[in-house]
Amino acid sequence: MKLHELFADDDAVSPVIGVILMVAITVILAAVIGTFVLGLGGQVQDTAPNAQFIFSEDSNSDLTIIHDGGQPVGVSNLNVTGGDLDTNTTSGTSTEA
Repeated sequence: MKLHELFADDDAVSPVIGVILMVAITVILAAVIGTFVLGLGGQVQDTAPNAQFIFSEDSNSDLTIIHDGGQPVGVSNLNVTGGDLDTNTTSGTSTEA
């Protein structure tokens, strides 16, 4: 077999690869459109709430928690739990607007 006959062959794998790519694109498009039609697309964009806090303790062992950023958090949604507490009394103030 001569070398130039090998490269002159018109049969190639391009049509096979083209068909495989077209099928793959069709499947991906069907999946994306299906998720939005079934209402699952809205859930993908929902993110978990995010808040940052600063904790500091003074010489009297009083713990101060400062909301440092992120989404607002109501005082009624906060619960502080710890071990080795001398007393069970807690007090708190809110400077929410």
